[in-house]
Amino acid sequence: MSNVVKWLSDLLAAPWAARPFTRMMRGRVTIIVMHRLADPARGIAGVDPRDLRRALEFLRKERYPIVSLERVFRSLAGEAAPVDRAVAFTMDDGTSDQATVAAPIFAEFDCPATIFVVTGYLDGELWCWWHRVEHVFESTRRRELSVMIAGLRHVIRLDEGVPRAHLARRFMEQCKRVPEIEKLRAIERLAAAAEVELPARPPARYAPMSWDDVRACEARGITFGPHTVTHPVLSRTSDAQSKREIVVSWARLCAEARRPVPIFCYPNGHVGTDFGPRECATLRRLGFLGAVTNSPCDHATVAGFQSSPDAQYSVPRVDFGADHRSFIHSVSGVLRTKQLLKRHVAWRGAAAPADPGLSPEGPQGDNRGPSTSLFE
Repeated sequence: MSNVVKWLSDLLAAPWAARPFTRMMRGRVTIIVMHRLADPARGIAGVDPRDLRRALEFLRKERYPIVSLERVFRSLAGEAAPVDRAVAFTMDDGTSDQATVAAPIFAEFDCPATIFVVTGYLDGELWCWWHRVEHVFESTRRRELSVMIAGLRHVIRLDEGVPRAHLARRFMEQCKRVPEIEKLRAIERLAAAAEVELPARPPARYAPMSWDDVRACEARGITFGPHTVTHPVLSRTSDAQSKREIVVSWARLCAEARRPVPIFCYPNGHVGTDFGPRECATLRRLGFLGAVTNSPCDHATVAGFQSSPDAQYSVPRVDFGADHRSFIHSVSGVLRTKQLLKRHVAWRGAAAPADPGLSPEGPQGDNRGPSTSLFE
């Protein structure tokens, strides 16, 4: 980022500078998604609690409506009054820090929030698969790993200066692209190759909240929705598993929470790749108000919600962001303005005549075959 661009970006994070952009949020709602809250004492990295407080202070001072996720969905469906410029907070997975760190902060600002929980995780039946991958990469003493994923061998070199967290994320991305059963086998192979024993229960930094935590959070104004039983990418599962992940997670949540919210959250949640009409049909049969996604990053609108029979099961969210500046951009209309400008530039570029001197394969053509690994 150039100094000029950074200066402009910082300037637009000032409340007075962002206010003119709020007109861009008419008819739009920002559904914020978060995951972990930092807790250094337990080795948990994530959003700094001070940034969450600062964000809530900003919203209250600038008089943004902070509403529950259920209120958003009923408004989008036409069952409640419109909520222009409104902001709703969500968190995914049900990690312990969401109960011990995030919930008290939301309560401090009288701010509703919805946490989507992986019910098998809270039941103590498993620990999240990406946490297991992260644990293996952090714990291994091996300098090189060789792991088969869906018939392709991946060689992972741990001594070439690439951060292990980055290598772990690459491995996770590969896992998301294969059938669920192959993903689980690949993680077992990874642990074996790394000579790391995975305990039955997660270490403290990866621990889930308990069902007692769920009920305590409800008393503070937090609501809960289902996020499957085991957190698979649903499009990578069989018909039977896809149905079970949705039905059983909802049943378990109804059995444990006092007032569960009938809104679903897809694992990974990328539109077009991670779920489809099969999952929408299951949610419809169960009477859900809808579901939220993780990508693309966008704001929710009535027009979008009512654009097709399945649109209510694909409502977009916006990431909390890496810092306070990006958060203000997301809720104030600055992000929306950027999106419109990018679309305009893309449209102008598509309308321009093609340069006959450019090849789709690059200036001289790139005839290299597909790589056997993303880790080399």
